[in-house]
Amino acid sequence: MQTGETALTKRAWAKPVQPQPVLVKRQADQAGYTFIGLLMVIMLTGLTLAQAGNTWSNLRQREREQELMRVGDKMRAAIGSYYQRSPGLVKQFPPNLQVLLNDERFPQRQRHLRRMYVDPMTGEPNWGTLEAPSGGVMGVYSLSPKVPIKQKNFRAIYESFENKKIYTEWVFAYVPEADAVLEKNAVQY
Repeated sequence: MQTGETALTKRAWAKPVQPQPVLVKRQADQAGYTFIGLLMVIMLTGLTLAQAGNTWSNLRQREREQELMRVGDKMRAAIGSYYQRSPGLVKQFPPNLQVLLNDERFPQRQRHLRRMYVDPMTGEPNWGTLEAPSGGVMGVYSLSPKVPIKQKNFRAIYESFENKKIYTEWVFAYVPEADAVLEKNAVQY
């Protein structure tokens, strides 16, 4: 028997084992499904990242809008300060925005603004200006042609901003009569 066992062992080692053709075909089919599954995962990841990018972009624009409201209000208040502190009986609007940084109408230097603000929507130091009927600058606005996200729920002084199509329509203007009425109403509440 030893001779037979040796012959059997030799015969098993002599011929390499051939893979089953059914198994090879089954593995090839599974590779196709794996590839399709991988493509779907990549596609879903791409869609998720695109949505995250849109969300981040909207959040960034909302932050810029809030900054525009804050900076625009400071600019409007500075124009109002310049107007209210005009020496003499005749009130004047500033001839340009640079005067708000250094008002030379007084013996001591007056500053209505600490620095010239950058337009948050464009990232540029340039602002659009609204000319007063009597001359000078009575308001500022962003030069951005983008569509605002915020359309409702503005403070009383900025109710005119509701349903505006572009940021250039958000004008931060100092109107002496309107500000006096708003201050009077604010005291009553």
